[in-house]
Amino acid sequence: MTRSIVALFILILPLLEIAGFVVVGSQIGALATVGLVIASAVLGAILVRIQGFGALRRAQLAVETGGKPDREIVHGALILVAGILLMIPGFITDIAGLLLFIPPVRDAVWRALRNRIAIVTAGSRPAARHAPPGGPVVDLDEDEYREVNPASPWRRTLPDE
Repeated sequence: MTRSIVALFILILPLLEIAGFVVVGSQIGALATVGLVIASAVLGAILVRIQGFGALRRAQLAVETGGKPDREIVHGALILVAGILLMIPGFITDIAGLLLFIPPVRDAVWRALRNRIAIVTAGSRPAARHAPPGGPVVDLDEDEYREVNPASPWRRTLPDE
């Protein structure tokens, strides 16, 4: 059901954007409409740079003070999405992108997504959300396993038999 709604939206969005171009172009002219589209792309790139670095600094500060940077990471991702939406030609995506640059809107999205996102930091383990209850558990003592080349997970060798 959700996939069909997303697919329908992806098919309808370009038609709505074209209609937006026609409406805006008929009001302010074709050249001004093209200028607005270019200006919104430039504005998106600038805002991503400014607000993106701010979100990164806030995430680093949260980690340094021992807090969880989950909110700041999601805000940074939403800022990136907002910038991409502004760079896509069209007024509907521009409106959505500009809305995502507003911190209270990002907070509302964060509150909606908070229970669906798991941020894993160094030294923590993610909760097994999809593990079957009472599933198999392998419990090994230290002498029953060994690490092989722990510096690179891509170059593991098979244990000697």
